[in-house]
Amino acid sequence: MTSGPAWPARPSAPSGLRRIVPLTGALLTLAITAVVLGPIFAGGSPAEPSDLLLRSGIVAGVFAAGQLARLRVRTGSGGFSVTWGEAALIVGLHLVPAGWLPAATLVGAGVAWSILAVFVDRRGVLEVLHCVASLTTAVGVAAAVTQALAPPLGAPLSPALAGALLLGAATYLATTTALATVTMAVRHRRPVVPLLLGILRGKLLMFAGNVLVGLAAIVMIDSDPRWLLLVPPALWLLQQTYLHRFRADDERQAWSTLAAAVNGLNRLDERAVVSAALESAARLFQAERVELDVTRADGSRRRYRLAPDGELAVRAVPADSRPDSDSGRYDVELTAGGIRVGDLRVRFPSSVTPGHRERAALSIFGAALATALHDAIIHRELRILTSRSAYEAVHDPLTKLVNRAAVLSKGDVALHRLAHDHPVALLLLDINNFKEVNDTLGHAAGDELLQVTAGRLKASMRPGELLGRLGGDEFALLITAVPVRADVAGGGSSLPAALRRARDLVERLAVPVEVGGVKMSVEASVGVVVAGAGTADMTELLRRADIAMYQAKDGGSNIASYDSGRDAASTDQLALLAELREALVVDDQLVLHLQPAVDLVTGRPTGVEALIRWHHPRRGTLGPGDFVRAVEGSDLLAPFTRYVIDRALTVAAEWARAGLDVPISVNLSARSLLDPRLPVEVGESLRRHQVPARRLVLEITETVVMSELDVIDDVLAELRALGVQLAVDDFGTGFSSLSFLARIAVHELKVDRSFVMGMVDSPEAAAIVRTTVELAHELGLRVVAEGVETADQRTALAALGCTSAQGYHFFKPMPADKIVAVLRNLSDSAQAQILPLRADGAS
Repeated sequence: MTSGPAWPARPSAPSGLRRIVPLTGALLTLAITAVVLGPIFAGGSPAEPSDLLLRSGIVAGVFAAGQLARLRVRTGSGGFSVTWGEAALIVGLHLVPAGWLPAATLVGAGVAWSILAVFVDRRGVLEVLHCVASLTTAVGVAAAVTQALAPPLGAPLSPALAGALLLGAATYLATTTALATVTMAVRHRRPVVPLLLGILRGKLLMFAGNVLVGLAAIVMIDSDPRWLLLVPPALWLLQQTYLHRFRADDERQAWSTLAAAVNGLNRLDERAVVSAALESAARLFQAERVELDVTRADGSRRRYRLAPDGELAVRAVPADSRPDSDSGRYDVELTAGGIRVGDLRVRFPSSVTPGHRERAALSIFGAALATALHDAIIHRELRILTSRSAYEAVHDPLTKLVNRAAVLSKGDVALHRLAHDHPVALLLLDINNFKEVNDTLGHAAGDELLQVTAGRLKASMRPGELLGRLGGDEFALLITAVPVRADVAGGGSSLPAALRRARDLVERLAVPVEVGGVKMSVEASVGVVVAGAGTADMTELLRRADIAMYQAKDGGSNIASYDSGRDAASTDQLALLAELREALVVDDQLVLHLQPAVDLVTGRPTGVEALIRWHHPRRGTLGPGDFVRAVEGSDLLAPFTRYVIDRALTVAAEWARAGLDVPISVNLSARSLLDPRLPVEVGESLRRHQVPARRLVLEITETVVMSELDVIDDVLAELRALGVQLAVDDFGTGFSSLSFLARIAVHELKVDRSFVMGMVDSPEAAAIVRTTVELAHELGLRVVAEGVETADQRTALAALGCTSAQGYHFFKPMPADKIVAVLRNLSDSAQAQILPLRADGAS
């Protein structure tokens, strides 16, 4: 019951018909040739002429009945007919000579398709001619193949004849399938392979049944033609079975395709969702055109459409823009959570009349698309807010230059990229008499002066330099490529070049400018320091440059260079480092103070941060701020880091023996990540203390994001491979970004205390905390708020969904011998388990 021509359910556009005119002409030529030459080459017939005409008429009727009793199958933008062609072919080959079969087919198929065209399908003459020519050509080819293998006319059924008839029917199947595929591909401009597979899937289902029906009819004719009276009821039952199977397969395939299309919308990027939606809708509904309007949170609208080359075309449209009316288009309003997020418009081919299933599928697809778009829009707004917050955290809002925090973080990273003795220069510039400008002309004029100064300084920048506003009227310029001038001693110095650059800046600023209606010349004092990149960090360079700048002011000149002989702090720092070297080999000077972090819901401890203290025999108790900076700029960093991690794991091992499973956090210097031996040393320490790696949390600062050194990525990857947890300390104050979190997979974000302390009174600080918490939840990270000091801050954090916090509101840092009792008391009084540092399955 296969072998029907491929035609859609109703006429399509004239352009599609025009494309198949050449193919129709070729098929008509082949069909007429088969009809004319068939009887000539058929040879003699055992039947009388009148009997031959009668038999031919019967065969024509059989072909007509086989075409009228068709089943129509949708595929792509059109469809094809599954008929009783193979059965009619086998019966025809038994009743008339093979050469007469094309003529009988031409008459029978012509009558059948004319009836269908007038009363059912409303087809044009060209379509009818194409169908009839296709069937006649296929019958001619199949009859020739069968006749060549075993002449079938009137022969009793035998295995050889059955094989010949089977091959003839297969030839008929292959020919009609090929012609149907080519017709649909040309007419509707669809890819050949999917069409071919779709048609074969429908035709092969009934091919065996059709052959069996034809062979059974031959047996009945030869034995007793009265048995043929049983054929119509049997065929009707068989056709109903086929029809049910077609519909079941069609439904299953349609809903499976819909499920795949809906699943493909699971994206977080708006453009990715739109692209998937347009491609899926075009494929799912075989649409001629799909258009999607997206309404963003700010009310703006974007109209997306797939271009003919497959690229995504987009343009902005007015909020009240509406497309022209189109009777063949179906519009779906996309709404999610009561918010209209867009409109989907699907233009079905003129050859397809959407039924209940198509409309239901379109509704389901539209609902899924609305949800996906809503999620993508929210994600986009969150990304914009995060990016804006990150930008504002490291940029001065007035001058748009990087702020003090960014100068320190980016400057340190720039220094770490250079060789230890590579000369760098830092210029610290201060505007003279700036307070008088504010007091006399007002703060608006002062802001204007700062903007003019920033613009002139920025115009003087060279590639690789870092310029920032430190606050007030202070600006810093880090120069990493300072020319070296040979001196008489055969050495070299970069100081003269740095001083020349400072004079150039002073001269640029001295050019008169009108500010607040008053013409003035800006005078500035500049402190200059030159040092090797590995001998001092940015904090130390700024300190030295600040000393030099005040020397310039005190000396009455505009420019002064740093003189270590006049810096009491530098010699004191050398002494401090020598004393620290001794403290590392004794047991009673460097100690850990521990501060728990607690779950804001249950009160259970979620971790403990280890904070180093130095009980100096002469200076008293020193906090990290008193000596850690000096350590980071010295060769003591590696042994100091090993010492702190070893002490922390000693404490963690004691907790384990006390039955406490609480992770301990250790702050890690960004410079420590340049040491490729660090992961090995951490792993050895973990094994020595028999502490699971998951219970060690290493906190890194956001300055790591500025580095693109492979060694840092390698060190972090090896630490993660050990099972050590990674946390980002002071999140939001450095040069944080989504690309940082994508490149460096961490487990925890710690919100900086400055934002937590200001969130109750400052909407800006609250927005940054809220954004950080939402970002952490979306990425599957745990978030810890630092510096919680009041109940109001705790309540606000809990309302934002923050899971954990630490600060004086809960506990002050305490000695190691007191922490066990605190942790045990917290664990015993809690009502829930400790939350994991990272959601299961997250990477």
